[in-house]
Order: sequence, then structure tokens, then C-alpha cells
Amino acid sequence: MAEVKLAADVRTEFGKGAARRVRREDKVPGVIYGHGGDPKHVAIDSHALMMALKTPNVLLNLDVDGKSELVIPKAVQREAIRGFLVHVDFLAVKKGEKVTVEIPIHTEGDLAPGGNLLEHILNTLPVEAEATHIPESVTVSIAGLDAGHSVLAKDITLPAGSTLAVEDDAVVLQVVSAQAEAADESAEDAEGAEA
Repeated sequence: MAEVKLAADVRTEFGKGAARRVRREDKVPGVIYGHGGDPKHVAIDSHALMMALKTPNVLLNLDVDGKSELVIPKAVQREAIRGFLVHVDFLAVKKGEKVTVEIPIHTEGDLAPGGNLLEHILNTLPVEAEATHIPESVTVSIAGLDAGHSVLAKDITLPAGSTLAVEDDAVVLQVVSAQAEAADESAEDAEGAEA
């Protein structure tokens, strides 16, 4: 994973009014936590940060007062209707340090024929990986799976250097049979019995 470099200004004012002033300047207020130090309050260009956050678990190299800070986003708050960034919490990391993150799960292949449905029990997979080598996603093959089959966390092949941060027997995906048709048929049977 490539790291994205962004400039960050140190914030000295806090509170709702100060955050609004930062947003009016097309910047996003944020806080950098981690390594037992005091939190650092920063403001980052809104558009640049939004583009960087399109990659899940992106590694950011923030230039804060001439000092480089490696961080990953931990909590991103967005405005409910328009979706613009409101606030971001960052976790400070170091090269070689292990972090726990949630990576997206992608599926490939087709289920067995017969009206089967794929149910995502987990949309993301919690893994522990080196901060500078966080995988972008994992791909799971569902080819030929029939109703009743499940994919467990231990069945997923993880990228090198990653370990599961969830129990091995946690269900990630399961295949279920379609229930809607059976409900329609029983309704028709009930109508026929009344007539």
C-alpha cells in the first residue's frame, strides 16, 4: 500500500465554533492519537483528505509543522445528507508496528444454481497487520456453494503478514435458500382453501 502525503495545520482553537471556522476554510478538523503522547489537533485540506480516504485503511504521511507523522484513519465522521467530511480521528503508527484494522471482503464466482442467496454476516474482516503493509481487501471464492454452506474466517486466505483478529470459527458468509417463493405459495394455498 502506498502512503499518501498531506499537509496538516496545527489547530489551537477547539470547540464547535472553531471547527465550523475550519470547515468554512475547506478544511477538516482532526485529532492524532497514539503512542501515549498528547493528542494533536490538526486541520487538513478537505478535498485532498476525501480523495485519500477512498482507499480503505489508507496510510497517511501528515506534514505537521515540518514534522512527518504516519497515521491511519480510525474514525471518520461525515455529514448525514451531503456526505462531506466533518471530523477525522487518526491513529499514529510507526513502521513495523502491528495494528488491528477491518478490511473489505470481496466475493468472486457464482453460487450453485437453484435460487440461493449469499448473506454477508461480516462486511469487513478484522485483521492484524503491519501498519505500513495493510491489505486493501480480501477476495473469497463462492463458486458452487449451495444452501447451508458457510465460509468461516479460518477458510479465508489472508495476504502475507496478516493474521486474523477474530475467532477462527466466526462465520463470514453463508448461503441460504430463497424464502420469498415459499411464502407466496403458502399464501396462494390459504386463499384457495378459503374459496
